Amino acid sequence: MKAKPVREPDSGALAGLQERIGHFFVDPALLERALTHVSALPAAQAQRRVDSYQRLEFLGDRVLGLAVSEMLVSQFPQAEEGELSRRLADLVRKETCAEVARDWGVGEVVRLGEGEAQTGGAAKGAILGDVCESILGAIFLDAGFSAARETVRRFFNDRMLNPARPLRDPKTALQEWAQGRGLPPPAYRQSGRLGPDHAPVFVIEVTVSGFEPVAAQGSSKRFAEQAGAQKFLTREGVWKDSA
Repeated sequence: MKAKPVREPDSGALAGLQERIGHFFVDPALLERALTHVSALPAAQAQRRVDSYQRLEFLGDRVLGLAVSEMLVSQFPQAEEGELSRRLADLVRKETCAEVARDWGVGEVVRLGEGEAQTGGAAKGAILGDVCESILGAIFLDAGFSAARETVRRFFNDRMLNPARPLRDPKTALQEWAQGRGLPPPAYRQSGRLGPDHAPVFVIEVTVSGFEPVAAQGSSKRFAEQAGAQKFLTREGVWKDSA
């Protein structure tokens, strides 16, 4: 039995999507393709996949990477390559793209086959992230890089300035924090070990000169050290509790 799309977005839904994105397509077929999951294609087409959003996703991934890289270089003129790379990875990750797609309301208009729709495909982060990239690729083909770049800036700028996740691992962040205050590097000492031999839990004490030490646990020394560094950063207000 051929998989069929659950629905075809009507013109009003597509117009609403374009209004939310801030780009109205000269070639509406590009947007329709950007919204078409491979499961929505007839069997003969599905074997080739070229009529789904996959090619546009491939293009949009590169467009997004270039646009975000340009934003980062402009916004953080003193940042070294390592920091820029961490910020780039955070912004172009599939989860971030899925958040943007949710802001656009993509789940309401994405074209899915019956089986994919019944398993909640319209809410899956992987599909939404793909469609975000495919729409950016479609905007690039429809109106050029300037239009795509403006769309990226509109929806990724606040995320760039207010990252939702730590950009460094806790040990690196704590070491940089200590160095920035002229303090010696943090010290990590195993102060205990719990649990059976086959499933040990290590207790690590983290000390920074002039501050009360903190202790944390982990299934390995490395995990316990990271947990201790994060606990210290949270206690001192460097990271928020959600970090």
